Amino acid sequence: MLSLSARGRSDVLELRDADFDYLAPEHETLLVKFYAPWCVLLFRPPRLSSKFEDSVVQHGGPMSITGLRRFIRDNIFGLCPHLTKENKDSLKKRDLLTAYYDLDYLHNPKGSNYWRNRVLKVASKFSSQGLLFSVANRNDFMEELEDEFGLGASDGTELPFVTIRTRTGNKYTMREEFTRDGKSLESFLEDYFAGRLKHYVKSEPVPAKNNGPVKVVVADTFEQIVNDPEKDVLIEFYAPWCGHCKKLEPKYTELGEQLYSDPNIVIAKMDATANDVPQGYDGAREVKDFISFLKREASKPLVLNGVKEEL
Repeated sequence: MLSLSARGRSDVLELRDADFDYLAPEHETLLVKFYAPWCVLLFRPPRLSSKFEDSVVQHGGPMSITGLRRFIRDNIFGLCPHLTKENKDSLKKRDLLTAYYDLDYLHNPKGSNYWRNRVLKVASKFSSQGLLFSVANRNDFMEELEDEFGLGASDGTELPFVTIRTRTGNKYTMREEFTRDGKSLESFLEDYFAGRLKHYVKSEPVPAKNNGPVKVVVADTFEQIVNDPEKDVLIEFYAPWCGHCKKLEPKYTELGEQLYSDPNIVIAKMDATANDVPQGYDGAREVKDFISFLKREASKPLVLNGVKEEL
């Protein structure tokens, strides 16, 4: 018999009738192989028991290591797992919707499942579309919610705050209030799968004046400035507290001044701590290194200090 339980040989624990009832609740998830009939069962945590999915799942595939691993991978989280700091890395490998609220299975399991069941009811309608659902304690992830989704500590209510984060880094938030009948969540998901939702992007305000040698870019102007098809753009993603960034600043400003009269190139910078940004340049940081990079990558000859470079 294969399990996480009583008489231990290596990582396999052997259960008897007397062991099962008191050992099962001690484990988050149990994978159990019964001798007769030949079967392997996955037991989900009792606290996550719900009418919307089976608490026990039977393995019907090949009895091989690969088959068992696939069975565990496909079923261990269930339809709507409890997202924690311990399992977040595994869950966030997939496109993930999370409902954050005052979840507390230790002190308030009934209240915790009240909102989870409403997520589950809607999730069961979209379970085949490749999105994983989860619930989480808002306070456990408050720093991440503030940094990644702009949620302030004072914004908290008893209602769940719903986000979607995809494997490619796209982020979405449900701005409509979470209704107890689940209709607002269902509408949010319909818009998501139809491609009607706008990505959530963290951005500083657009600067009122932006005529210096180094253009200031924020997330809301990134497309307009950096992806301008008529210009080549070199952009620095910096952090105000970063010593390397502070050391680079006078050299980067000098670069901007040398290229200020070039109508085809823009030298820009963005605060990476206050805006959502893509990955960028990772080369050396002397002025000559930037110029060499621009000569190599720019679509037109540079105009340095008012003088056009030859090809």
